[in-house]
Amino acid sequence: MIINRKELARAKVNKIKNGFSAYAETTEVIELIKKELERENISVIIDETPQGCWFIPNKDSE
Repeated sequence: MIINRKELARAKVNKIKNGFSAYAETTEVIELIKKELERENISVIIDETPQGCWFIPNKDSE
């Protein structure tokens, strides 16, 4: 099964837009999510761990 990393990142950004947290494990997907969030000017709290990265919507910036 082939997983398109860009589609995966977009799906996670959409999840964040809807007010849900998102988790990514790979460096490539994490970087894609960060770029998309920056491009769309979406504020999040980023919790990076050795296993992966959580993106938590920042409700204070609304």
